[in-house]
Amino acid sequence: MRRELSTPRPDWRATVQRQGLIYAETELPDGGLMSYWDETACYAFDLSEVLRLEEATEELHRMSVAAAEYVVAKNRFADFGIPAWAAEAVRRSLREQPPTLYGRFDLWYDGSWPPKLLEYNADTPTSLVEASVVQWYWLEDTRPTLDQWNSLHERLVEAWRRIGADLHHRRVHVAWSDEEDTGEDQMTAGYLAETARQAGLEVELLPMLAIGWDGRRFVAPGTDGEADVPIVTCFKLYPWEWMLAEPYGRLALDPGTPTTWIEPAWKLLLSNKALLAILWELYPDHPYLLPAYLDSPRGMPEYVAKPLLGREGGSVRIVTGAGEINNPGIYGAEGWCYQEFRPLPSFDGNRMVLGSWIVAGEAAGVGIRESTSLITDGYARFLPHYVDAPREP
Repeated sequence: MRRELSTPRPDWRATVQRQGLIYAETELPDGGLMSYWDETACYAFDLSEVLRLEEATEELHRMSVAAAEYVVAKNRFADFGIPAWAAEAVRRSLREQPPTLYGRFDLWYDGSWPPKLLEYNADTPTSLVEASVVQWYWLEDTRPTLDQWNSLHERLVEAWRRIGADLHHRRVHVAWSDEEDTGEDQMTAGYLAETARQAGLEVELLPMLAIGWDGRRFVAPGTDGEADVPIVTCFKLYPWEWMLAEPYGRLALDPGTPTTWIEPAWKLLLSNKALLAILWELYPDHPYLLPAYLDSPRGMPEYVAKPLLGREGGSVRIVTGAGEINNPGIYGAEGWCYQEFRPLPSFDGNRMVLGSWIVAGEAAGVGIRESTSLITDGYARFLPHYVDAPREP
């Protein structure tokens, strides 16, 4: 893997916005703007390297599912901050295996082997539109004969097709929080709705706040004065930890409530940073893992304190020989996981994290974010990539 300078396309900003990246710019604290989409540089991979990273991604997913099964078997829900009243629903969800769609591993990787797991965004991962669609069109425009580690779109459509085959009603509601003001959640939900439509499903989009309860089931508002519509299957770009903290959380987990949620409730165990410590407990010294503990740093001279709950990272505290670095974030939680500190690799002064996507248990592509900070926060940039190999016809 290497970082290369690249010449931006003419009118690239209008181009990516037409492709769904309406959040191509990030507002800075001083009111200025920075480009979130950055094609002044790109990353190049060898094909053999991609194949190894795909294998690593799928192995990490298998290990994570095994860790979830271990947590349920050993009744370790308290380690994850999951309330006792929700434990049986999580246990039932894992046993019954309702549909699951996708997730993203954030990996430390500098081009040498092995990669290291930083966290698993398994419930509500974003940066999907740019990884699946926008960087593919960048490749088409700039390097049409070369390939890209990116089968996200095809795999999402196929995953929805398999999900649809088991549904007795082919309507799927796709919900997101319209309180997120950049438009990223809405565009991500809209894109996932489109992949479901391409799989032959009937799809309705609605904000989470529009979901109602009629005393027996969750419902969506009817149109043109029609009665409310039962929500039988719902993909939600809304984390389970938020739902559990809200008045209708218990109803969402009640076995008598006839709604299938995607992602399912057992993803609470994979999206929680306690997973990192359980993985290290089950697979000590595994080459893809960093030491991680729940009770304390256990003498690690440098470590990252991560909140157990926190969408896409949230608040973190880095302790190094040079002192502390804090990122207050916007999503906090009680309880911490202490993971060995591994500085993000630097390429020309840019700190890079590799986001390896998984769809229905299979590796599906990569998205790369950069920051000048040791912490990949809301001011990171997304850079496209290509594989230095001819595209298959």
